Order: sequence, then structure tokens, then C-alpha cells
Amino acid sequence: MSTRTNTIERHGNGSAKSSTLKEICARAITKSEWEDKEEFLDVIYWSRQVFGIILGVIWGIVPLKGFLGLVLFAGISCGIVYLYAINFQNVDEEAYGGVWELVKEGFMTSFAGFLVTWIIFYTGLHYDSIMAAKSS
Repeated sequence: MSTRTNTIERHGNGSAKSSTLKEICARAITKSEWEDKEEFLDVIYWSRQVFGIILGVIWGIVPLKGFLGLVLFAGISCGIVYLYAINFQNVDEEAYGGVWELVKEGFMTSFAGFLVTWIIFYTGLHYDSIMAAKSS
């Protein structure tokens, strides 16, 4: 069974070609030409969501707390997306509306997923030490 995405590419003659999820993932991990801007922005969006959850798990295990964790997440998340888009994929940032448009793509939803994951893992793993600190 093949999984299809909602992304549709247009050929020069106007006919539509739908890309499979497998094709998009393969293009995301190799240097590729992105004729459809929305497809590349979708790759950034979804990879950022996964990355946010992974960072939430790491921050919860470490245990990182407070403002430092938030700032580190924002810096690392934006830095990785920028380096991926500009250095790895070699896209023209102006074609996507500038650096800011690339960096902010999916940031808030990634931040929400990161926060939920961070809170769950931090509380789940360090509940005893949190309660001991409160009782003393």
C-alpha cells in the first residue's frame, strides 16, 4: 500500500503529478531541486515537529529547567532549519520570502509539541525529586 500526500506538482504542460511520502522523504535527506515551494516548506514543517519532540525528550531526561531550556530549544531549532535549508539543500532564501519565512515555518507548533513532551518526561522521570524539594 502506497501512502500519498496532498502535495501536487505541476509539469510544464499543466498536468498534475502527486508525490508519495517515500519520494518526498528521499528528497529531504539528499540534496534535491525543489520545484514546488510548498513541498519544501512541508518538509521543514514536519521535520521540525519531529525534532521538537526529540528535543523535548532529551530536555526531560537531562533534566533541563526554565528559561535556559526554552532559549536553547529556540536557538537549536532555528539554527538547524536554517543550516539545513541554506547549506544542505542550497535553496535560495529569497525565493521563499527570506530567512525569516524559512525559520518561522512550523516553529510555534513545534514549540508546543516540545513543551508538552518536555513537561511529561521531566515530570515523569523527576517527580520524586520535585516532591522532595517541595516538602523541605
